[in-house]
Amino acid sequence: MSELKTLTTLELSAWAQQAKAKASQGRVADRIPLLAAADYKFFAVHICRKAGRTFSFGDTACMFPLMSAVKPFLLLYLLEYLGAKSVFQWVGVEPSSTSFNSLEQLIADRGRPRNPMINSGAITLADKLPGYNARDRTQHLCTWLNQTAGCKLFLDEQMLASVRSATSQANLAIAEHLVYAGYVKNQETAIDTYEHICCLSGQVEDLALLGKLLACENGLITRQNRCSVNALMLTCGLYQASCELALRIGLPMKSGISGTLLAIVPGQGAIACYSPPLDSIGNSVAALGFIESLSQGLGLSIFADK
Repeated sequence: MSELKTLTTLELSAWAQQAKAKASQGRVADRIPLLAAADYKFFAVHICRKAGRTFSFGDTACMFPLMSAVKPFLLLYLLEYLGAKSVFQWVGVEPSSTSFNSLEQLIADRGRPRNPMINSGAITLADKLPGYNARDRTQHLCTWLNQTAGCKLFLDEQMLASVRSATSQANLAIAEHLVYAGYVKNQETAIDTYEHICCLSGQVEDLALLGKLLACENGLITRQNRCSVNALMLTCGLYQASCELALRIGLPMKSGISGTLLAIVPGQGAIACYSPPLDSIGNSVAALGFIESLSQGLGLSIFADK
């Protein structure tokens, strides 16, 4: 049977080494100063299984911000606390055909975010988080994630300062249009909250533990909410490359511009990767290479015969 539990240390090492060699094909994100300073040679993997042995490889002590890899868990949190009916009044569920920070897409869609995995959707959902201000909202989310997943996320204050120093005009324009369309109440609070939650940081093991929440029944998360988040990761998590990579890899995934990549193997576990160089869309080149080798080598695609 093709399962994550059949993985061997030898296979893991071979696929990771092959993937690391692809990092030179990408570029480290340069808009945010601290992200631009990341070592392009860093490569880390942690695999969390439903039960039994975990696997780690590479620079696993590296700390990094989740950036957009937090978006599935922002969605999950709000689904758990507010329900699907409310959440999907604010954001759609359709894949985007343009970049993750496209104002043009938002305007074409009459101000309604196409899905929660792009910036317009996440800024909208950040606006709905409970709390008095951005810091309070982020602390509530961080505490819930750490308690529920057993991870050790924290708010990286230096990264937050770096994000703020490199003001994203695209995100400001998106938030302004969201206010105009009635999907966001307060532009400043929505942006501030979004920037805070993107700076929640940890190691690859922390990201894998978050992924395990979506992969396995745990009695803490509603099954339907897990299914909804996984479905949106599969169709929207890698932006306009999502459909192509669903064909090639066949797993729900989410990336972040820090070089994060999370893949869910439903019923089996989660795979977290970190490698800073990105492709032109904003997905980690080496991490995608590793996940593709792993999925094809072990037959992990959710569409494969089991």
